[in-house]
Amino acid sequence: MKKDQILFEESQRFTQWWIWAIILGAIGVSLYANMETIQLGDSLFNWTNFSIIIPVFVIPTLFYFLTLKTRVEENGIYVRFIPFHLKEIFIAWDQLDECYIRTYSPLGEYGGWGIKYGLGCAGKVYNVSGNQGLQLVFKDGARLLIGTKMPQELQEVINKLDLFPTSK
Repeated sequence: MKKDQILFEESQRFTQWWIWAIILGAIGVSLYANMETIQLGDSLFNWTNFSIIIPVFVIPTLFYFLTLKTRVEENGIYVRFIPFHLKEIFIAWDQLDECYIRTYSPLGEYGGWGIKYGLGCAGKVYNVSGNQGLQLVFKDGARLLIGTKMPQELQEVINKLDLFPTSK
């Protein structure tokens, strides 16, 4: 199968300073608490210490590797949220009624960033930062919003394809 020409490609990661400040603060508190228990005579290798240490190191590792990849080709959109999606999700253009860039409220509409389901008819979102996204409205009424840090470039590609003339 011949691969279509890539018209748009974007890779995003969690780079917000405040997320990493919270994570590093949690690591610091965990290490301090564990050092205190060791000084009181407890072993480093007990279940209480492990129940604190393991999540504090697993969560930052997970956040480090979280990546949202979006690619637009002539045949459709490919999206993958690593490590949650083992392979790309393909969305063919003929599955969609609408496709447009919009501004949204990550906290207000979806409760934050990541893979989320919005309130009411907001649908699903894949995002890592910002408040701009590619809104997809499927023929069955389902909605998917894919966050982007490059809204103008993505809108230009959608416009060039000219598949959704009535979209916003």
